[in-house]
Amino acid sequence: MIHSLRWKGAAFTVPFQLGFVFLYLVPIGYAVYQSLFRTQQSGLGLTGGSERFSGLDNYQQGLTDSAFVSSVLRVVLFACVQIPVMLSVSLVLALFLDALSSRAASRFRILLLVPYMIPGVVAALVWINLYSPDVGPLTPLGKLFGADWNFFSPSMVWPSIGNLLTWHGIGYNMVIIYSALQAVPRELFEAARLDGASEVRIARSIKVPYVRGALVLTGLLSVIQMLQIFNEPALFRNVTPQTVNDSFTPIMIIYNQAFNAGNYHYAAALSVLLALILGIASFLFYRLTSREADR
Repeated sequence: MIHSLRWKGAAFTVPFQLGFVFLYLVPIGYAVYQSLFRTQQSGLGLTGGSERFSGLDNYQQGLTDSAFVSSVLRVVLFACVQIPVMLSVSLVLALFLDALSSRAASRFRILLLVPYMIPGVVAALVWINLYSPDVGPLTPLGKLFGADWNFFSPSMVWPSIGNLLTWHGIGYNMVIIYSALQAVPRELFEAARLDGASEVRIARSIKVPYVRGALVLTGLLSVIQMLQIFNEPALFRNVTPQTVNDSFTPIMIIYNQAFNAGNYHYAAALSVLLALILGIASFLFYRLTSREADR
């Protein structure tokens, strides 16, 4: 009977297992398979060409591709600035909500979640119009205070994208951190107040250490999302192609190789390389941050 119940319980996981195999494992395996081939042109190149096994040549080309390596480093440097800023703002907002009554916190929580409910493409289009020097209100507002800024210039395009990503992501991260704050025993706060601790001291010494696990989770998700950034730079490219080129981020290079250049095999190799970089970066981030959280 126990054996039968185990099989019945395992049967409930069959839809997930099938979806995992066909939507994750099979595409990954096919990408790895495609990355091992190259298209060989024959004659004058008038025919479609033939595929030949090339082994790891595509991977070697990707590792020595200066455009791909530069795009990865560019996104990593951007993530080192944007992710701490976004998580810091999310943490402050979560601490603010935790200090309010439950009714007031629920109202502000919904309000702060509104940016995350907007699709990323729509949010990018909204902010591009806000940044526009022709129709946006930010450029005339800056001129009133003597600031002649251009949000699409080479020195401002990354801060412009970072502001967009922070505005769009703080609500989601804030909810995760706020949920972790709700699990902190309230008796600790009362004991700290009886000892004369201020609210700032309580937040710094009690609340923040308790939500380090949530900060690690949100940071890990942000790292994965940041290395796959595509929508925002692609839409910015339509406005300022002289600043945002087709090799601005790794995903843009992969997209260009696959759908513009038609080099699917090389694009598959770059996809596998990016997946490996994501895995290594996520592992290192988790090990470093979880070690700090355990102290």
